[in-house]
Amino acid sequence: MTPRHFRFWPKGLPRSLSVPCTPLHELLEVSARRYPQKPVSWFFGAALAYREAHEQALRLAGFLQQACGVRPGDRVLVDLQNSPQFLLAAYAISRADAVMVPVSPMCVADELAHYLEDSGARTAIVGQEVWPQVAGLVGRTPLERVIVAAYSDYASPESDLPRPDAVEARRARIDARGVTLWPHALALGHAAAPSRARADTLAVMPYTSGSTGRPKGCMHTHATVMFNVAGAVLWEGIHQDAVALSTAPMFHVTGLVHTLHACVYSGSTMVIQPRWDAELAARLIERHRCTHWANVPTMVVDLLSHPGALSHDVSSLDCVFGGGAAMPEAIAQKLLDTCGIRYMEGYGMTETISQTHSNPPARCKMQCLGIPVFDTESLVVDPDSLAVLEPGAQGEIVVRGPQLLTGYWNNEKAYRESWAEIGGRRFFRTGDLGRMDEDGYFFISDRLKRMINAAGLKVWPAEVEASMYRHPAIQECCIIAAPDERRGETVKAVVVLKPEFRGRLAGEEILAWAHGQMAAYKAPRVIEFTEALPRTASGKIQWRALQEREFGR
Repeated sequence: MTPRHFRFWPKGLPRSLSVPCTPLHELLEVSARRYPQKPVSWFFGAALAYREAHEQALRLAGFLQQACGVRPGDRVLVDLQNSPQFLLAAYAISRADAVMVPVSPMCVADELAHYLEDSGARTAIVGQEVWPQVAGLVGRTPLERVIVAAYSDYASPESDLPRPDAVEARRARIDARGVTLWPHALALGHAAAPSRARADTLAVMPYTSGSTGRPKGCMHTHATVMFNVAGAVLWEGIHQDAVALSTAPMFHVTGLVHTLHACVYSGSTMVIQPRWDAELAARLIERHRCTHWANVPTMVVDLLSHPGALSHDVSSLDCVFGGGAAMPEAIAQKLLDTCGIRYMEGYGMTETISQTHSNPPARCKMQCLGIPVFDTESLVVDPDSLAVLEPGAQGEIVVRGPQLLTGYWNNEKAYRESWAEIGGRRFFRTGDLGRMDEDGYFFISDRLKRMINAAGLKVWPAEVEASMYRHPAIQECCIIAAPDERRGETVKAVVVLKPEFRGRLAGEEILAWAHGQMAAYKAPRVIEFTEALPRTASGKIQWRALQEREFGR
């Protein structure tokens, strides 16, 4: 039977996708030959041309190989904000036949230590603003060599755009064991060895978590990434003269696939914003006549509510795409009414290196995940029996397609348990509960897994709880989601204090402490003290009861 969503398939697009069987770094090589003088990026008034970017990526790849001892298959950690250096690092690591491990610049030392120890990364490329978090890890973890970048090196001193502190800061002198400053690494001019990578070679390993709270490395090959990059370019109409506003974090699969790689694949230009600022984003759209913008919904909320942002001309925008969190219908309608743009919502996971579903450009539904994309099949099943459910029935969303990860790093058991055989075929269990309507569009309603979605960034309560229990005053702690007008959800800690601390410790003190222990988006922003946490007969904390009470308020 023909899937019902094919009735609404984008006109002129194939249902099955032909994808280049080449490594990712060849995208930059090809576009550099085609458009040598064209900017691959704009960054605070400074353009980086495709040919120059390719040459710098080759030199950086050579440095990784010859100075850092990076061998094919080695993992290289990248801890950078959106910047030309992130772009160059991604392609240099690929050209060195190594594996990029992108992490959030908000991570603190303990979190970075886990990524380094689990991945075995001996080399890292970091922004100088995060060097204090990284410094103590050299020698204490597998980390041996660090390349430190200053974003100001790629910004124009003549630019009139307001700069965040990390971009304003001049290059610092860092005299530490194993450290090389970015310009010095390039100046050595090391030649990269010939690449032996194939489409099925491991290329990128972003980390995700699960109910155990231990982040897991999602193993993606050049082929799994390339599939979604090629699909994004076609589905979103990213052509060689497109100009993409780059605000979605590049360490996150949305920014990595839909802006960075999609722009290089198509030979278009990205306008890079390292930290989100609604008014600056509107200025950049107006100045560079941006046509495409991949984002998380909170960015659209901010843009539409900022008093000065919409005084700028944003009429050049043609495609506004996003995911990571549900776009509220009221905001999507406001975007349509204010700017004449339909928000194209999509759905995916780190395990699927971004999209498995997306709304057709000409027939977007609001607050909807969309339909399965090229060569991708999705069902709604009973989470217990795995029976396939009819349209309208609530169940677990499962998917299968060429973009699925090839494994969890050093965790074969978790990988095996993530799959289910349904009708003789293997499907990946997303852990998200939802439904499919009569048109074949998918909608999300709840989560089978325990997870908080804070402005598109996934927070796993067990991981946060493990950090919170390090506070000497906390006897018990349960992390839940709390509703938040801007972020959709935010992190809340329900805490039982040890008897000797009760009445003597303010919630603000614990919240401030927590922000020093973990990435800012993970740290609780709300705290509630209680005498005891609800438990089952077997003694397990009833987190779901607390969660339901919170949203019932």
